[in-house]
Amino acid sequence: MTTSREGTSGVSTPLPPDDDGADSPVHSGVAATAPIEGGLMDYFNNYRQRVRSGEMGSLPAIAGLIVLVIVFWLAHSTFGSLANFSDLLKQASPTVFIAMGLVFVLLLGEIDLAAGTAGGVCATLMARVSVGYGWSWPFAIGIALIAGLVIGFGTGTLCAKVRIPSFVVTLALFLAFQGVTLFIVLNGKGSHGNISINDSFITNLYNGQMAPWLGWLMVVVLVIGYAAIKAEQVISRTRAGLTAEPMALVGVKVVGLIIIAGISVWLLNKNRGGKGGGQLVNINGKLTFVTPPALQGVPWVVLITLFFLVLWTFVLTKTRYGRHVYAVGGNAEAARRAGIRVDRIRISVFVISSFMAAVGGILLASNTHSVDANIGGGNVLLLAVGAAVIGGTSLFGGRGRPLDAIIGGLVVAVIANGMADLVQGNNRDSIQYIVTGAVLLLAAAVDALSRRRAGASGLV
Repeated sequence: MTTSREGTSGVSTPLPPDDDGADSPVHSGVAATAPIEGGLMDYFNNYRQRVRSGEMGSLPAIAGLIVLVIVFWLAHSTFGSLANFSDLLKQASPTVFIAMGLVFVLLLGEIDLAAGTAGGVCATLMARVSVGYGWSWPFAIGIALIAGLVIGFGTGTLCAKVRIPSFVVTLALFLAFQGVTLFIVLNGKGSHGNISINDSFITNLYNGQMAPWLGWLMVVVLVIGYAAIKAEQVISRTRAGLTAEPMALVGVKVVGLIIIAGISVWLLNKNRGGKGGGQLVNINGKLTFVTPPALQGVPWVVLITLFFLVLWTFVLTKTRYGRHVYAVGGNAEAARRAGIRVDRIRISVFVISSFMAAVGGILLASNTHSVDANIGGGNVLLLAVGAAVIGGTSLFGGRGRPLDAIIGGLVVAVIANGMADLVQGNNRDSIQYIVTGAVLLLAAAVDALSRRRAGASGLV
């Protein structure tokens, strides 16, 4: 069922998604997603009815994530260690950033097969100008991000203006960008073949930690900001005579955020480097026992992830542009007749995808402190697409949100991390790939079945 409203020009335009941005109005009836009258129990009953009707969102991914964590923790106690908890957050970050960009492309029912290698080109360009030409980190990172924007604009233009299917364009670029990466690695000033990055700011993006007090400040800002936004939504809708979430539900969400964020920061602020480990060092002719500094604090990638999560969630749920993205993803022809410039929307999502691929590529380079001809290749793209789909973004367009990339990215990271400990020997990588592929296939099946059930219940 497609729901619309009349604009001032008399043209019918699709309604925007709900405040959480979880569903497309074209694929979910307003009755299923809009706030309803009543209290907390009415909301839970409404949500349960939506789940039974096929609108499950990220629920399967969250349930799967919990099950995977429990299974791997029981199989290997080290899986639940503080060090591994921090490693999981960092391991997921490159995949999460690339997947966030892919969410925008998938919302339109398109695909960007070049996202991984595009990120590799951007990271290699950053390394070359930083190491070979001595550029400081702001300019080196800046040129990588600009390259991502340019790549996305070119990709989007070929798809939207020249009308080449995105699968064909991005498959060709996937191959071409591997050649571009190889060319940059083998040419220019500085080392060739493998470019080692020695800029401390760039390497600390992945490997560095915040000061403990800064982690707590992040929690305070996050909780206050979230509570203020939700309260403002309730108040503004109530004043406008519209139904809104009950304050009790807002309170439950805020308390849940406090618990999750507070426990996470408390754990990450503990010393996860272990006790002891010092060594005798010759300092000015005297042997001195030196203890390494404590390894504690929230990884910087967590703050970067939260920044982009807030940014892209705001763009999709609180701006006209976001409403247009959902509208085009739901029905491009209806959006065009409503006056939406569909070609511009198509170009823009590829720009965002390549920009976020550049961010992911920078994190990949920061992790290894170097780049080579293989950066961004291999299974980087497949894991990113898998993360977006596993998290709840639909392959058919019109449904998805940036949070899906984080949830799916954590699932992928947990599988890789847990399987590395669970399966040893020569078959470790093969089993890991098989399990990850099976999870992706299961996520796609859940997406297809939920759409079929939603259609049967009148929500589509």
